[in-house]
Amino acid sequence: MINFKFADIGEGIHEGVILKWLYEVGDNVEEGETIVVIETDKVNAEIPAPENGVLKKRGAEVGETINVGEVLAVIDDGSGEDEEKTKEKPDDETKTPDKDEEKSTDKAQKEADEDEEETASVVGSVEVSNDVLPDSDEHAKPEKKETKGKALATPVARKMAKDLGVDINMLEGSGPNGRVMKEDIKQAAEGKQETPSASKDTTRKPQSMPSMPKDGIRREKISKLRQSIVRAMDTSNQLIPATTVMDEFDVTELVNFRNEQKARIKEEGTKLTYLPLIIKAVILTMKEYPIFNASFDHENEEILYKDFFNIGIAVDTEDGLIVPNIKNADQKSVLELAKEIDSLASAARERKLKLEQLKNTTFSITNYGAFNAKLGTPVINHPELAILGMGAITKKPVVIDDEIKIRQMFPVSLTVDHRVIDGGDAGRFMVKLKAYLNDPMLLLLS
Repeated sequence: MINFKFADIGEGIHEGVILKWLYEVGDNVEEGETIVVIETDKVNAEIPAPENGVLKKRGAEVGETINVGEVLAVIDDGSGEDEEKTKEKPDDETKTPDKDEEKSTDKAQKEADEDEEETASVVGSVEVSNDVLPDSDEHAKPEKKETKGKALATPVARKMAKDLGVDINMLEGSGPNGRVMKEDIKQAAEGKQETPSASKDTTRKPQSMPSMPKDGIRREKISKLRQSIVRAMDTSNQLIPATTVMDEFDVTELVNFRNEQKARIKEEGTKLTYLPLIIKAVILTMKEYPIFNASFDHENEEILYKDFFNIGIAVDTEDGLIVPNIKNADQKSVLELAKEIDSLASAARERKLKLEQLKNTTFSITNYGAFNAKLGTPVINHPELAILGMGAITKKPVVIDDEIKIRQMFPVSLTVDHRVIDGGDAGRFMVKLKAYLNDPMLLLLS
């Protein structure tokens, strides 16, 4: 027998919630095949079987929390040994589920439907904001006359809808925030709930507020992703004395350049947004000011300069901010950067980001201009030393040689760790970045 434990997968992950079992008790499993998907506060981890064998017991069921080091599954590998072996994470003691744990497992199974909304808070529909500035339309979603967007629902509910032939995106969810529940799908399958396309009135009715307790306060558990964000923001706020420098760049030539190249790049099967051009300019600037691509070891009072450039892209999701990064971005062309941005956005949208895509970010970029905001004070992602915030590009009258001209202006915010980066350093960084974005040909020649 093998007592297969939930291993430490790194990045401070200590627990997870069982999202999906791919095998039932009694099924044959093969080494290397994914047997379970576990939701953590960073990624959905696909856990492979350690050996060939028969799944004898599941240590936790869907919706139940499992801690690192606890038995995830018991697999009969045919060894016939009475002593149980531990895979993945060595431990002095092997935890075998007792009767109380079995009762807990049964209870979790019974309460799965009731807890559906809680598990869906992280693994449900994930929407990604535009990774480019608002005056471009390449990431705009096409208008749909008959649908209301991607429904908020758990993967379990989505599979049920697919199996029953129900278009889940057409249902009015009865759960919190309009979440589509299993009962909604069952009713639709039985013809008890009309979809908007079948109804004469396709206007979506506003969701009624959940009933409030007598004290007027409704409590709601935050998702694991939000828990991770809370910890990150607390760490950043407690450790980093941050300061923000703001400026406005004339990027008229950059806008013209991008518009000229957009059609040609589209032939390559991708879309040219402003973001890869801005990333290119940021990297060239950081090569001249390497402190911005470093981190600070507070305990040892050392600055750690990186010779690799992993640029983090803040992605807005339904449950919170996720920041995957482009590995070795300095070694990629503008076209390659554009393709990888699309790839990361798709992975985030489908909740398929790997842990490696979130690790070792050296500098981050966030785009609040996607929501038509102009300026902001972005929060540094510890242990990075700086973050760039991008506002919306807009046409504005500008005085040039005593004449008023209409130019494309780009508001930019740079937040830095004031422990090791001074205001003068931030100012020089902004001046150089402005020079690169004022003349896009420098991005191609450098």
